[in-house]
Amino acid sequence: MGILNFTTDSFYDGGKYSEHDIRIAQCEKMISEGAHIIDVGAFSSRPGADFISTEEEKSRLLPDLESLSKRFPQTIFSVDTFRSEVAEAAYNHGADIINDISGGTLDNNMFLKVSQLDIPYILMHMHGNPQTMQMAPIKNNVVEKISSFFMDSFEKLSGLGVKDIILDPGYGFGKSLESNYELLKKQEDVRINNLPILTGLSRKSMIYKILNNSPEEALSGTITLNTIALQNGANILRVHDVKEAVQCIKLFEFYDNIDE
Repeated sequence: MGILNFTTDSFYDGGKYSEHDIRIAQCEKMISEGAHIIDVGAFSSRPGADFISTEEEKSRLLPDLESLSKRFPQTIFSVDTFRSEVAEAAYNHGADIINDISGGTLDNNMFLKVSQLDIPYILMHMHGNPQTMQMAPIKNNVVEKISSFFMDSFEKLSGLGVKDIILDPGYGFGKSLESNYELLKKQEDVRINNLPILTGLSRKSMIYKILNNSPEEALSGTITLNTIALQNGANILRVHDVKEAVQCIKLFEFYDNIDE
């Protein structure tokens, strides 16, 4: 899954893809490098990010989402939003998956809307919201808390008839540095009902804080953690750098398929 942000304040690439032609070119590049899914977002979820209105999110997102989905019809487009109104509009403009960083906690209508749209749903765990999540992050029992959240949410979604669900443990979303690594080590333990797991580790602070560098210098650390994530059950990698992630997956799969 390649990341394509339409935001001005994302932690790594905010404002980098602010023009239509640049977005088209970046999308084409990621597809050519092997991305199966392009994740488009117009609302920055970094800690302390500005809170924009629903109308602003739609105005940033919808025109180019529709353009991209028509230009690349064989590509799956997911939309990163926690708002049911945006999810419905995105679906009507070409979205194939809804990627909800709040797991339904910031919009009580999201689960019902996903059911009505009959669209695959990425259920992510977040402690708090983007403005507050790192003020009091989870420090203990992170695996148990996420597993419980996934099970409760799965039961609600299943009760509404939602069948295609992907789990995202939500690295960096309201977890302490140590809890993020505990979660990575025990990632398989948060899987429920044999659902696929998506991991989003790309260039995050849990990498560059330990390496004492920056998001711009965190590619090698990202590849390292993505390899660990694959070993621990990840089915989808959400990344800024598609070529390197595809190489990582190819090497891991070759290694993993060697008979003992």
